[in-house]
Amino acid sequence: MFMKRIIVLLLLSAVVGLRGNAQDITALQKQISYKLASMKPANLAIGNIEVKSILVDDKKKTVCVEMGDSFSYIPLRKNNVAEYYKTVKALLPENYSSYKLSIKSSGNPIENLQLYSDKGKTFTTKCDRPLVTRLSSPYVPEKGLSGRHIALWQSHGFYFEAKLNRWEWQRARIFQTVEDLYTQSYVMPFLVPMLENAGACVLTPRERDINTHEVIVDNDRNSDSSLYEEFNGTAKNLWETGGTGFSHLREYYIDNQNPFMEGTYRQIKTVKDGKKVNDSKIKWTPFIPESGEYAVYVSYKTVENSTDDAHYTVCHKGGETDFLVNQTMGGGTWIYLGHFTFDKGKTGYVELSNRSRKAGRVLTADAVKIGGGYGNIARKVGNRISDNVKSAEAVAKEKESEVPSIDYEYELSGYPRFTEAARYWLQWAGFPEKVYSLSKGVNDYTDDYKSRGEWVNYLAGGSSVLPDSAGLNIPVDMAFAFHSDAGTTPNDSIIGTLGIFCTGINGAEPKFANKINRYVSRDLVDLIMTNIVNDIRRLHEPEWTRRGMWNQSYFEARVPQVPTMLLELLSHQNFADMRYGLDPRFRFTVSRAIYKGMLQFLSHQYNRDYVVQPLPVDHLSSVLSDEGEVSLRWNAVNDPLETTAVPDKYIVYTRIGDGSFDNGVLVDDTFFRRRVEPGKIYSFKITAVNEGGESFPSEILSVYRAPQSKGMVLIVNGFDRVSAPDDFVSDGIAGFYDEKDHGVPYLRDINYIGSQYEFRRRIPWMDDDAAGFGASRSVYEDKVIAGNTFDYPALHGRSIAKAGYSFVSSSDEAVMDGMTDVNKYRYIDLILGKEKQVKMGRGVYDAQFKTFPAALQNAIAGYCRQGGRILVTGAFIATDLWDREDALEEDKKFATDILHYSWRTGQASVEGKVKSVASPFKMFEKQAPEFYNVPNEQSYVVESPDGIEPSGEGSYTIFRYAENNLSAGIAYDGQEYKTCILGFPFESIKEERQRDILMKSILNFFEENNTK
Repeated sequence: MFMKRIIVLLLLSAVVGLRGNAQDITALQKQISYKLASMKPANLAIGNIEVKSILVDDKKKTVCVEMGDSFSYIPLRKNNVAEYYKTVKALLPENYSSYKLSIKSSGNPIENLQLYSDKGKTFTTKCDRPLVTRLSSPYVPEKGLSGRHIALWQSHGFYFEAKLNRWEWQRARIFQTVEDLYTQSYVMPFLVPMLENAGACVLTPRERDINTHEVIVDNDRNSDSSLYEEFNGTAKNLWETGGTGFSHLREYYIDNQNPFMEGTYRQIKTVKDGKKVNDSKIKWTPFIPESGEYAVYVSYKTVENSTDDAHYTVCHKGGETDFLVNQTMGGGTWIYLGHFTFDKGKTGYVELSNRSRKAGRVLTADAVKIGGGYGNIARKVGNRISDNVKSAEAVAKEKESEVPSIDYEYELSGYPRFTEAARYWLQWAGFPEKVYSLSKGVNDYTDDYKSRGEWVNYLAGGSSVLPDSAGLNIPVDMAFAFHSDAGTTPNDSIIGTLGIFCTGINGAEPKFANKINRYVSRDLVDLIMTNIVNDIRRLHEPEWTRRGMWNQSYFEARVPQVPTMLLELLSHQNFADMRYGLDPRFRFTVSRAIYKGMLQFLSHQYNRDYVVQPLPVDHLSSVLSDEGEVSLRWNAVNDPLETTAVPDKYIVYTRIGDGSFDNGVLVDDTFFRRRVEPGKIYSFKITAVNEGGESFPSEILSVYRAPQSKGMVLIVNGFDRVSAPDDFVSDGIAGFYDEKDHGVPYLRDINYIGSQYEFRRRIPWMDDDAAGFGASRSVYEDKVIAGNTFDYPALHGRSIAKAGYSFVSSSDEAVMDGMTDVNKYRYIDLILGKEKQVKMGRGVYDAQFKTFPAALQNAIAGYCRQGGRILVTGAFIATDLWDREDALEEDKKFATDILHYSWRTGQASVEGKVKSVASPFKMFEKQAPEFYNVPNEQSYVVESPDGIEPSGEGSYTIFRYAENNLSAGIAYDGQEYKTCILGFPFESIKEERQRDILMKSILNFFEENNTK
């Protein structure tokens, strides 16, 4: 190395144009290093920008400036590459101005590292039909991801640690979560739906369903009283037994046992669709143990001459949804169709028909799986163990050692399957042992991260991606590993986002198996990181850190034979990062950024224009006409980050009564009308669509026309909040304080494990069992925690309907902007839930989710003055107006003078029990509602309800918290109008009967003549 340095310095002698001594050479290197470092983009944490060497070839008249690897971490574009060349050229001696300059980093000219440089062909696959096509969708995203197959996974998972003879997490319990669950809170509720809404087929190596029930219906053996039936269309074309298939024969599986090798499958020839021939069918009818939402998986066998359009129908509470499955790929494992709602019992089914575009092809059928269930792979300590080698080091074979002779027993995890590591799902899903256990059962930790890369290749085996390998023949376009990193900062600065790809090891040619340059993965990494960092900076944290684009040999990045990115989004160990990372708004932003990066990457590979799916609509309102029609209106939402994300059309989904939503109706405008029958609650959600795909759904509005109505109630949903738990920063201590405010998950939380208990910053991480600062409890780590469902008008409405009243509903935005005229209604029910002003992270941008914005106050004040009756319920209806450093006197005056209540205290109850007390209003007597006061699966938690007092003449306490007699609710009967204000949310009351009694008493109070 020393001699190489001397040779480089000698070659530099002509460059400096002076005496050529080492001091001059070093000075030039420093000058270039300093100048290029000064051009580094802000908040780019990539290490020092330095010149490693400068080489001159006088014969070829070339100058090569070799930069350190850190320079390659800069997001290189045509404009900044040109600027770097211009800058370095200007620093070279004048007599070398005619020499050809080359700037290199990581062994490549930097122009070859810029985005979309010619890397020798793009990575494309051959696929006439995707694995799954949803026929019932009313739109096809032509400029989205239709036809693309994406393999992605969230990191880690619950696993068996043989050295300790226990099941455990692969990372520490810290800041109320654990990485094994934390990355799921992006992938499952946000990223996967976004990709599927864009038309992609998404494949994952972990269970997708959080439902802990699982039902198997199979030709060999069924769960409980589930029913498997065959129907033959003609005597000449009968269902018959094929070869080896699935059968669920065991309570649990050990070693390399494979349920897809323990049964049989069925097969039949297809008949031409449209011909007057009776089709043959199979019908799987599961016995559903509990009403709820379940994932539906099918399985089959891929054989010679398999059909590519197997027609499946899922019958569920919302109707029927049809799919085509391409059976030329994906045979012998679970193929996900979707999530559907089923009632308890044998109330739904899955059906398969042998009708096809072509007759005479082979249609196969095997088991159907409903729900996620609990893990059923049992593990025990074997004869040998090995150390848990890190992914970046996992090239050589791990060193094994013998263990003492102890009679260990097999153990199940006892956790829901969705929490378990990929290694166990892959065994249950029929993959061969060479995919999920390279160690032959010795080390589940290394097997887990290795299995994910091996899984990608097995999916693609036999396709145009890996034509010479065995596998499922699925043409995988790309792979993505979602991780969070470790590490802390002493000054509450952000650690930020790192991307990793791999072009090969040990000097191997950087080519995939299909001969495409592996540097295409750098484009994928660059695009996704750029979208993530730019969007976070624009919306949440302007100083979010972008780290490097590492070209390193991590197993998950190295092994897949498709473009692959390993993302380290943030540090789950760093409090500054997690103040953002626990917020659902942040997760939505990051997931949308990842989706956009994938869309841009794949669109470039296939040389197609792309369009980004729209944002969810808002400003929803509903009106019932005297003719029995409901009219819905809404507004499109502009995306300030993406010009293409403009809606073209909209889909209106309808739910009737206690059913589920249908497949939707496509409409051209922001208006929809339909007839509604008296006596039935109709609920609606709206999505926006364009050529890029479908948005996330809106909040849900509901309407009801009573057969003999006592009046019309307007339900206003003002509960929009989703947010992280409360946090604090003080001298020497900091953390998340969910005892005060747990935050509000989006729909549900699948990563919360328990409260933080270690707040001292000085306590270091010593072991995953001693996590130090941020260490958290584990009591909820195997549970799903309810959040904001955005479906509360229906819940309130059921109680209103039972009291004999009709109702419509509206968003609070529509009220504030005048789209909903509140003065047309005698009664208003304002839902505020856990609405409260909250910041994100360190609070760079304004707080969101104020209970009573000025426009809402004005609308309510005007409504009250013209003689209205208004019910307001929420946990922070007073705290949000009083207990803030920036509290406004006009807000307090609104509460005391218009709604006639005042703040007494926050955190008024921990037991969740309320009792009625004596007042002039007899209808409230003898009530004792209880609300959800701890995290649970049924309702968001109300851990800090408000204590509120009456304000002004005519205002009285009607409820008190049972544990301390603090006032919990007031009723005001004035000369002009009436109000009823509750410091606990109505929808959080546990029992439906208690809600019905309370709502009826409130409406009776509104109807009763003025007490004066």
